[in-house]
Amino acid sequence: MRSDFSYPVLGNTLCTALLLWLFTAFSAQALDAVRFGTNWVAEAEHGGFYQAVADGTYAKYGLDVTIVPGGPSVNNRILLPVGKLDFFMSANNLQSFDAVANNIPTVAVAASFQKDPQVLVAYPDVQKFEDLKTRTLFVSQEGMASYFQWLKADFGFDEKKVKPYTFNPQPFLADKNSAMQGYVTSEPFTVETQGGFKPKVFLLADEGFNAYSTLIETRRDLVEKRPDLVQRFVDASAIGWYHYIYGDNGPGNALIKKHNPEMTDALLAFSIATMKANGIVDSGDSVTLGIGAMTDARMKSFFDKMVRAGVVKPNIDVTRAYTLQFINKRVGVELRPK
Repeated sequence: MRSDFSYPVLGNTLCTALLLWLFTAFSAQALDAVRFGTNWVAEAEHGGFYQAVADGTYAKYGLDVTIVPGGPSVNNRILLPVGKLDFFMSANNLQSFDAVANNIPTVAVAASFQKDPQVLVAYPDVQKFEDLKTRTLFVSQEGMASYFQWLKADFGFDEKKVKPYTFNPQPFLADKNSAMQGYVTSEPFTVETQGGFKPKVFLLADEGFNAYSTLIETRRDLVEKRPDLVQRFVDASAIGWYHYIYGDNGPGNALIKKHNPEMTDALLAFSIATMKANGIVDSGDSVTLGIGAMTDARMKSFFDKMVRAGVVKPNIDVTRAYTLQFINKRVGVELRPK
């Protein structure tokens, strides 16, 4: 009797195991593989994307996302139009304008940051933004070609006062009559820890440099042929950002540190707090439309400023730089703390 009873039990166990294996295999196959390239090494400024991977948000949206970090010697942007990446994290609108000018078939589909984190960092004695015109400014080559042209056009800054910024704070720390570029989430922390003082920080977005930042770009053919995939990636990324800045960001931070072992808990905490305090991710239009929001009026306003500053040509069709098809749908707004 025992042997007759044992065989059905063994058979049911095997059937259950087989069904579980088949379900797991099918579920894995059902996820759409996506490669997303960032523009720098893993950091809190990429936190929403890492969070969506780590806490399973992308998986819930049917996506198996691989984040491909950028870095000082990595140019992920060139991999997008040739199909090596499905999505790319661009710095600001200027890259989208450049794509139109050069007939590159990419388009911005969401703006994870409502404010560009670019700042000028100065000594505590600087009282007003305009006072920076009298200081030596450490500005990178990329900065000279972009926001500094706006500073010249709208505020009268002088190129003669500029010295090259090499992403090293020491020249600034050695010259009390200087200021340097940076990200609000990073360089002020470095100055405090290495210089021993709390610097004066001027966020260019609050002075009128109203670019969107940390945009999600993709190829036009993906928008046309697989809009559902694009929608799911945009929505899941927004949810990831809500979780990262308002919820338990432990999973995202752990994955960031795995990708970038030099990242510290102290800098992550500073960066997240700074993003929240300055409304980098969630402010303005995103409060009502959801994280990732963009508007035609805001895009035109920034484009006009860049034309006036001579950064972009006026004959560019700015409407081809972006699409509102996948955003402004209030996805995730209920996750914002009351």
